Amino acid sequence: MKKFVCMMLTAALCLSLFGGVALASGTVDIGIVLPTKDEPRWLQDQARFESVIADTPYTVEVLFSQGSSAVERTNIETLISKGIKVLIICAHDADAAGLSVELAKEAGITVISYDRLITNTEAVDYYVTFDSVSVGEAMGKYLADNVKEKAQSLYLYAGAASDNNAFLFFEGAWNILQPLIADGTFVIRNSSEAVALQAEPKLTREQLSKIIGQVTTEWDFNVAKSKAEAHLTAATKDEKGLCFVLAPNDGTARSIGDVFAADADVNGYYITGQDAEIASVQYIIDGKQSMTVFKDTRTLAQDAMDMAIALIKGEEAKTDVTYNNGAKEVPSKQTAVTVVTKDNVKDVLIDSGYYASSQFTGL
Repeated sequence: MKKFVCMMLTAALCLSLFGGVALASGTVDIGIVLPTKDEPRWLQDQARFESVIADTPYTVEVLFSQGSSAVERTNIETLISKGIKVLIICAHDADAAGLSVELAKEAGITVISYDRLITNTEAVDYYVTFDSVSVGEAMGKYLADNVKEKAQSLYLYAGAASDNNAFLFFEGAWNILQPLIADGTFVIRNSSEAVALQAEPKLTREQLSKIIGQVTTEWDFNVAKSKAEAHLTAATKDEKGLCFVLAPNDGTARSIGDVFAADADVNGYYITGQDAEIASVQYIIDGKQSMTVFKDTRTLAQDAMDMAIALIKGEEAKTDVTYNNGAKEVPSKQTAVTVVTKDNVKDVLIDSGYYASSQFTGL
C-alpha cells in the first residue's frame, strides 16, 4: 500500500510539473499546447479554456512547452496518442513548430494556431488571434499622442525574433511612429538599424528582422533589463531627459521602466505594454507604467474553443480575415483590443469582471 501511495503521489507531481490538465479520463477531444507556465498571461489563458470547456460535453488537456520546441513536439505527440480531434497551439517558436503540427495534420487532426501564427507550413488550418498589427499601432499611437515637442528621445524594444507576433507588433508601432521619426519629432537613441531605415514608411520582413535582432528582449525580463541598462549607459545626458519607450509587453515594460526610473538623468518617461498583467495594472495605477493593450483572453479562448467545437460537430468555422504564414493564406478569427490607462483601468478591467478590485491598491 505504501508503494502504491508513493507511485500515485509521484504521478501527481509529474502532472503538476508538466502542466497537464485533463478534465476527463480516457481519450481527449481538444488538445491545447501553450508556450510556458512561467508567464501570467498563459496561466490566464489556461484558466479561460478550462472555464469555457466546463460548460460543454467535451474534454480538454492543456500542456505547457516551457520554452522548448522539443517539449512542444513531445506534448503534441502525447495529445495525438490520446485521440484528440482538434489541436489548439500557441507555439514557442513559430517556424520550428511547423514540423510538429505536421505530425498532427498527418494524424487527421485539425490544427488551430492560437495567438501566434505558426509559419511556413500548410499544416495550419485556422488561426485565432488578436489583431496584432493594431496592438502595435495602439502602442505607437499612445507615444505619438503624448509627444509635445521636437527631438524627443525614443527607445525601441521588440519581442522575440522567433515569434511572428513580434514582427506584427513592431510593424504596427512603426506605422504610427515612422512619420514622427522622419520629421524629427522622435529621435531613435538605441538602434542603428532603425536609424538607417527611418525614412522607410513600410518595412520588409528582412528590414524588420534587422531592427528586431538589435532590440529584441526575447520576451525575457532579464534580457530587457540588461539591454535597457546598456542603452542608458551608452546614452548622453542630452539623450535622456523625457523619454518615450516602446516596450513590447507588460513584463518587459516593468523591467525596462524600472531601469529608466532609476536613472538620475531621466526626468520622466512614457512606456507602453500589452496583456494587462496584474503586476502591470498595479504599475499603471502607481504611475510606473503608462499604458497596456488589453487583450481579453476570455474572448480569445472562447473564440478558439467555439471554433474547435464547431469543427468537431462538422460545422463550418467562423472566420473574418486571412493571414499569410509564408506557405498559405490561413483563415483566421480576429479579436479587437483596448488601450488601458490610469483613466479607464477601473471601467475596462474591474467593472467588466476581468479582475477584482481587491487585487489592487490605490484604485
